[in-house]
Amino acid sequence: MTAIPGQAVPAAEQDLRDLFGQSVAVYATLAGPDHVVESANPAFHTAIGRDREAAGRPLAELLPDAIGRDVVAVLDRVHRSGAAATIRDLRVVLGAGAPAREAFFDLTVEPRRGGVQVIGVETTQIKHAQRLLTEQRILVEHIARQAPLAEVLDGMARSIESLVPEPVLVSVLLADPDGAHLRHGAAPSLPGFYNEAIDGIATGEGVGSCGTAAHRREPVIVTDIGTDPFWADFRELAERAGLAACWSTPILARDGSLLGTFALYHRRPRVPRDSDLALARVFTGTAALAIERHHIEQAEAAAEARAEAAREELAQALRAEHELRAEAERRAEAAAELAARLRSAAAAQEGVPHPERCQLGGPEGCDAGAEIKIADSWGDSAWGCPAHAEEAILNVRAVFIASAELGGLAAYLGR
Repeated sequence: MTAIPGQAVPAAEQDLRDLFGQSVAVYATLAGPDHVVESANPAFHTAIGRDREAAGRPLAELLPDAIGRDVVAVLDRVHRSGAAATIRDLRVVLGAGAPAREAFFDLTVEPRRGGVQVIGVETTQIKHAQRLLTEQRILVEHIARQAPLAEVLDGMARSIESLVPEPVLVSVLLADPDGAHLRHGAAPSLPGFYNEAIDGIATGEGVGSCGTAAHRREPVIVTDIGTDPFWADFRELAERAGLAACWSTPILARDGSLLGTFALYHRRPRVPRDSDLALARVFTGTAALAIERHHIEQAEAAAEARAEAAREELAQALRAEHELRAEAERRAEAAAELAARLRSAAAAQEGVPHPERCQLGGPEGCDAGAEIKIADSWGDSAWGCPAHAEEAILNVRAVFIASAELGGLAAYLGR
């Protein structure tokens, strides 16, 4: 997509430009069988790690031995045969020391009178784009198949650490539901003691890079932990872990709520380039997608658990109701049977001489007629009205209706 002059570049496109840079064309003319540099554009000098002093020198002297042998072999073949050749994915290291970076070039070597010419383009940005898109596709596939959040975040962290040319350590912290604290999410290359120490740190102004970024809802770039006031409470911990810089970006949901933080740690003080910030923005968006998906899954699981609990509670209530109904029916049957026995006993004992009044009424007595004789296993017996006789049968152990008609113990012994 080409930007129209005077028109703002969309943020996503600008991130890709910052992340991958612009294509760089290289050109040089080389003379003779020794391939002496006659002329070259600045990009060629940069690619071989030299300045203008390269002119007038054989190319073999300007390249590292491992690279030079392969390149010179192609140059020799083109010079001898007069047929053009290509060199794919030539890897060189641009710069020296900490700022050095890995770069790749595709070169075409063509014959010319008295020598050869080299024309090429840097393909580093294409390789990085391919790797980034591949890693992102893998992460999105993991998210789509509902892989565990820890697995997705750990894979993302390792991908970033392998994508960038400079050593970097990635950390993802997850916000508590109230946004007041940050919990460990993923940090495969940070020491365990460091991850344990910052697990649960509060969000707030001046609480390291991540706590402050979460509080402000904006990136916080600390280029030197050793001097930055935000790290006053964590400086010794960072020193033990060998950390010197920390760039933290808040991970925000679509509604603006805090999901966590995404941090890039470095072993030496460092100021981020545009490509570093673009990388953080790209993968912060991926992390937001994974975390939001995880929250949705958690909410669905919680709702299903509540529904299952409600179903089980209803099932228990129905079982209890069924048991109560069954018990009520059993009691009703027992009561009906007892009432029938009482009526039968009363009818059988109607003509048997017995006290006129109920003997089971207790201290207050009972004026009702004595209709039923009851007894216990110890040989004690008494006459009572149907109500008190039923009460005694239900509440006194081993009490039974004493009736010659029912058979009694004699009938039991002769069974």
